[in-house]
Amino acid sequence: MEFSIIIPVAPDRNADVLECLKEVNYSKEKFEIIVEPGSNPSKQRDMGIKKAKYEKLVFLDDDAYIESDFLSNIKNFFDKYPDYDIVGGVQLTPDSDSKFSKISGIALSSFFGAYRMKNRYIATKLNLDACEKDITSAICIIKKSVFNKISSFNPKYFPGEDPDLFIRAKEKNCKIAYDPNIKIYHKRRPSFLSFVEQIYFYGKVRPRISKNILSSVFIFPSLFLIYLVFLPALIFFHWLFLLPLLMYIILAILSSLYESIKAKDPLAFVLLPFLYLAMHLTYGIGYIYGLFERIQFN
Repeated sequence: MEFSIIIPVAPDRNADVLECLKEVNYSKEKFEIIVEPGSNPSKQRDMGIKKAKYEKLVFLDDDAYIESDFLSNIKNFFDKYPDYDIVGGVQLTPDSDSKFSKISGIALSSFFGAYRMKNRYIATKLNLDACEKDITSAICIIKKSVFNKISSFNPKYFPGEDPDLFIRAKEKNCKIAYDPNIKIYHKRRPSFLSFVEQIYFYGKVRPRISKNILSSVFIFPSLFLIYLVFLPALIFFHWLFLLPLLMYIILAILSSLYESIKAKDPLAFVLLPFLYLAMHLTYGIGYIYGLFERIQFN
């Protein structure tokens, strides 16, 4: 089975994944590597798609690490499920990351922190009915024929161009899977500011790619943010308005305790409640900003 591996590389950055590809346990004659430099991964991936000569397109981020069985695991999936159009994998936190990066990775892989999107960051069970909540373009394989049914990644939606593409693929009845055996190790943001900035932009782009913007689970962080803004006035009328905040605090502490025990990291118990709050509030701010942008755009 042959693969075209497409890697968008950011300016002034080394593609760490290229070193890993030299060590894969797979015939070098059965895959090609297409490196596209630039500042918009959507455009870079599209250029790579046009150059690719094989049907199976493997999309990887430039700062990822892979193991030697990476391509073999992809082959195993398509040998077993040849009729699937798209399969995504999991992006794990590398052991080499800093303490903060590892704990932010725990936040992203927790149910309380990221809901179903946690599947992108922690290995769960095989899912043969996956959707955009489960996979990302940091590690996914798409048959080239899919792009005959739908247009390519939309550069206007960066950094949400991949969920947009998966949503459109699902609407065209493409079969999408999530396979935890297909995995990469993906660096997390190195600082608190870069972490919340990442979450903010995820929230900002979401209203532009979601059709049901008011009934979607993605609006909950914005509702929580609005609740906190008006809480001082609400408790003036009745103390019961404090209950949602108390419930949030309890759930954040319980989740932090559970995740820190699972990770065997006491520091995670201290930092996770603050990371959860920062994630939810910055996503909520971004989502509200994105709603206004969508109104102006329309």
